[in-house]
Amino acid sequence: MKKQKRINLAFSYVILTLASIIILYPMLWVVGTSFNPGRTITSTIIPSNPTFIHYKNLFDLSISDYSLWYVNTLKIAVITMLLSVVLVTITGYVFSRYRFVGRKNSLVMFLVLQMVPQFVAIIAIYVLLNMLNLLDTHTALILLYAGGAIPMNTYLAKGYFDTIPKELDEAARMDGAGHLRIFWQIILPLAKPIVATIALFNFMGPFNDFILASLVLRSPEKQTLAVGLYNMISRQFDNNFTLFAAGAVLSALPIVLLFFMFQRYFVSGLTAGGTKG
Repeated sequence: MKKQKRINLAFSYVILTLASIIILYPMLWVVGTSFNPGRTITSTIIPSNPTFIHYKNLFDLSISDYSLWYVNTLKIAVITMLLSVVLVTITGYVFSRYRFVGRKNSLVMFLVLQMVPQFVAIIAIYVLLNMLNLLDTHTALILLYAGGAIPMNTYLAKGYFDTIPKELDEAARMDGAGHLRIFWQIILPLAKPIVATIALFNFMGPFNDFILASLVLRSPEKQTLAVGLYNMISRQFDNNFTLFAAGAVLSALPIVLLFFMFQRYFVSGLTAGGTKG
């Protein structure tokens, strides 16, 4: 048995090591490229003559509007995160605690919506935003991100709320607490892990999305990081890949900081949210 356990443990370490290499190598390569002088991409992770000039040039308005893209993305990400947390937690709580007509069909609809990629409805989204005069606005992106987060995250939130004993609701109701007070003062403080998980996922969305952002935003001063960085290397005579790498590295910093802030909640929220459905 000891020999078998050692073999299993060794095999697990090998798999984890390979997975770490696969994940870390591209990240280290991008970081190394950002310190490489010039504009071209090299095959080495560690540059021979490292420089910080690309990080400095990012915030030079005569070279790029990176600082403006950064502010736009942070604004959209923070508002989307807050709005999504409010919508998803309320929706998940309702599906977890109440029984009403259409509840089962709504959950099935949410499940089906998760299977449909957003770009399938991209024409309908464009026409709808044009009718509402929301094209080229950050409001449109925030509404799309927050609305698109409801189906998938509702299942996570509902699964976590199902693990909180309903006796707490009943005891609070006997003491005269209303529905909103039970949710706000009793259930929500116990659901910090899933709230942190939902917040992190929805904060990451605007940083990673390119398709919707490029469809909605047209003005250069309203672009997000994904669209701005793409345009930086898509021009025929201005392919500055090292500047792009520096921008990609800095764009990951807010997500990393938020992850470390929520880390202790993040893992438990994922596992607990998947126990019941």
